[in-house]
Amino acid sequence: MNKLHELATLGTILVGALFGLSSEASAQKVLYPENAPKPFLIKTEVPARPAGQQDMLLFRAPKLETVRIGFIGLGMRGPGAVDRMSQIEGTDIVALCDLHEERVKKSNEILAKRGRHAAAEYSGSEDAWKKLVERPDIDLVYIATDWQTHVEMALYAMEHGKHVAVEVPAAFSLEDIWALINTSERTRKHCMMLENCVYDFFEMTTLNMAEKGLFGEVLYAEGGYLHNLEPFWDYYEGNWRMDYNQKHRGDIYPTHGMGPAAQVLNIHRGDKMNVLVSMDSKPVSIPAFLEKEGRDSSNFQNGEHTMTFIRTEKGKTIYIHHDVATPHPYDRMYLVQGTKGKAQKYPHQHYSFVSDEMLADGSMPDHENLNMEDWLSPDQQKALVEKYKHPITRELEEVAKKVGGHGGMDFIMDYRLIYCLRNGLPLDQDVYDLAEWCALVPLSKISIEAGFAPVEVPDFTRGGWNKTQGYRHYMIGD
Repeated sequence: MNKLHELATLGTILVGALFGLSSEASAQKVLYPENAPKPFLIKTEVPARPAGQQDMLLFRAPKLETVRIGFIGLGMRGPGAVDRMSQIEGTDIVALCDLHEERVKKSNEILAKRGRHAAAEYSGSEDAWKKLVERPDIDLVYIATDWQTHVEMALYAMEHGKHVAVEVPAAFSLEDIWALINTSERTRKHCMMLENCVYDFFEMTTLNMAEKGLFGEVLYAEGGYLHNLEPFWDYYEGNWRMDYNQKHRGDIYPTHGMGPAAQVLNIHRGDKMNVLVSMDSKPVSIPAFLEKEGRDSSNFQNGEHTMTFIRTEKGKTIYIHHDVATPHPYDRMYLVQGTKGKAQKYPHQHYSFVSDEMLADGSMPDHENLNMEDWLSPDQQKALVEKYKHPITRELEEVAKKVGGHGGMDFIMDYRLIYCLRNGLPLDQDVYDLAEWCALVPLSKISIEAGFAPVEVPDFTRGGWNKTQGYRHYMIGD
């Protein structure tokens, strides 16, 4: 038998096995030429770390007794952040900036209502934010502007000696991601992305359970952003969000799904993402919406539903979704699967675990009993969640729900940022988290536009991914 025939036979056997066909029925369905090219892996450049520059892993900045904050962007997200920060001890809101003067004044009204002093006001010009950044009495610049301005503002702030907290996604190109990393490393200033979903209550409890070993070895995590934005498109000033969807394929909003998945899998804390493959379905709903509105829908790029598959150095997998076009309930698709248990948040919060006593008599499982391994009962789950509630949410849950911000997770995010800065602790999210979670934007586009090809995920730590073992939130005394 020659090599071509051997490969052809192997192919038919595999196809037959996959689809339940006999070797005769599947014969000659697949042929593999002897000189068939091997699957290729698209790689992107990892620039060498500049001489004298050190990584920011576990970086501890000097303690700040009071964190002096300047806010840029007071549209959809900024005012809520001003309100939350005004209720956190150890903060001083020094300055506020937005293109529109009335928004700045409304945010100052929030401060007055909270008994805070008026902040300096900047508005009226595209460059007004630079004046805020240049102030010597600001420690932290909090950026809640449109996507396209995030990187420029973050870089300028770090260059002027400020820590940065920037809304999601922080960056959209590999060039910008590397610029943020290098500037953070060189200036020794934190650059944190404001990914709030890692602080939601179910995600925090599930992370604590994983850290305690309840799921056994966690092998798979899933996440996403399924949110029909049709009612909101007109509220993005200057049409910036629709414009980006219209011009770009790929998962352009990955961080809500990536953040919790990456944390539970200890990404760059003992493991790293190695390769991804992305696919998308054709765009239908948003072009139809644009046509109905009498707007140009030609050459619309972003797929109706984008899926990205990731495999890590240690053989774990991640599955991330993006869909802002189709009608469905809001869903971040958070799921964690381990060797001993599973957590699933949507559409309802559930946990399931292997029972050590199941089939203790050695009898064969009943393959027709599809409820044999079911979710925990409501009473069991309530007791489990109470026992394994994350210490941070146990401390902050009541006040977080009162202050609000996506049910309280925004408050916990802001509180933890200030807590770590005041106590000189590593932040919960570092610049490499920002890089890894945002990198799905350019990498998924590369994969899709190359015919859904595998793409190598850069090691943004440049060799430091195994420096620490396991994700953790640092507390006083650590």
